[in-house]
Amino acid sequence: MRDRTNPLELPAWACWNQTAAGRPWTVGVEEEVLLLDALSWSVANRIDDVLAALPASMRPRVAAETHACVVELRTAPHGTVARAAAELALLRRALMQVLRDELDLRPAAAGTHPLATSSEVAVSAGRHQREVEVATRALAHREPTLALHVHVAVPDGDTAVRVLDGLRNDLPVLLALSANSPFWRARDSGFASIRTPLFSMFPRVGIPRQFGAYAEYVHAVEVLLVSGAIPDPTFLWWDARLQPRLGTVEVRVMDSQSRISDVAGIAALVQCLVRRHADTLRGRTAEPEALAESRFLAARDGMSAYLVDGPRGNRRPVNGALAELLEACRPSAARLGCAPSWRAQRRSPPIRALSVSAGSRRATGSTRSGAARRGVCTRRACRRRTMSGVHTGAWASRSCELQACRFLTASATAHRRVRDAYATTPACVIARQRRVPLNRGT
Repeated sequence: MRDRTNPLELPAWACWNQTAAGRPWTVGVEEEVLLLDALSWSVANRIDDVLAALPASMRPRVAAETHACVVELRTAPHGTVARAAAELALLRRALMQVLRDELDLRPAAAGTHPLATSSEVAVSAGRHQREVEVATRALAHREPTLALHVHVAVPDGDTAVRVLDGLRNDLPVLLALSANSPFWRARDSGFASIRTPLFSMFPRVGIPRQFGAYAEYVHAVEVLLVSGAIPDPTFLWWDARLQPRLGTVEVRVMDSQSRISDVAGIAALVQCLVRRHADTLRGRTAEPEALAESRFLAARDGMSAYLVDGPRGNRRPVNGALAELLEACRPSAARLGCAPSWRAQRRSPPIRALSVSAGSRRATGSTRSGAARRGVCTRRACRRRTMSGVHTGAWASRSCELQACRFLTASATAHRRVRDAYATTPACVIARQRRVPLNRGT
């Protein structure tokens, strides 16, 4: 085993990217997107067809994921979140065009497909994806979960660990803010982010422990690599992790977002948090048990959660924790050169809008009735379930934006047509009705 105290003895994977060191605080976004059949809105295991159909200019920005019905969009690193969001919007439009015009598919952005089951999904054929399947076995065949990953470049490994340790308290707040997956297997799960417990079936997930120094982080990962437990560091699926090859801190706790404005707001908050923790001395973090409980509460209740405040020994609303984070990030926003826009964010969308209307709230409505919890449009007792507000205006043309999805719901005595308010464009409709023909209308 290498000497942990000697930076010259770092393994090759742990050498920090010097390009990122020369351009710290740049931000990049990775977004996982569902592939859907255009007629049934069911998941489409056609990632190979999608990759083959992409124009050459787009291929470096698109990648396969574990499930063959998921594609990942990757922006380049940008100096501002606005530019990263603008590129993501372009990638969404380009993907939509390829899927619609060449493959009769549609993309969708949310933390889960509300009706898919594990029997409908397949694992991608790529080498990395097959390694994941071999390592996780049945876990790789569960329903697809989709996340938003934000990368922020930092100058060196020690700074990165200081950031990683500091982010531990912030991760439950980011999870609550981004919660966008309330439905699972045609039911209201009762969770704001059912993606979180589903993905937690994988090993090496959750909030990472406090490391204190980059050498300690490297040692912890190197033990897993040398022992053969994992083939490479990408098999660490923590809520936040370091990417030495890219020179970034990667925050991975968030659900995939349906609106570009929500992606931009979350990415801006992550960028400011990274800068804040890089520039400040390490503060006190909550105990692991308190953090784990806050993570669960954030996944369950979203922006209605009361998190465990470890240092104070009580619970507080997540809205209060978010307000404190926004205030604490003001100096970091100024150092990043985005103080005017940050002040605007504190008063108006996207952060404020997202805090009161997160994806899970738009999908389920502000309250959940007992009838809603019993099913989503597929129960024999006809229960109308309104899943509102999940939309991505940047995905499609104006004509597509004016379309909505109609589907039929089954009843014990009759069929009743209802308009599904889950989405306002075909690009992000991710609901379908089993065994009943799906009618699309305007």
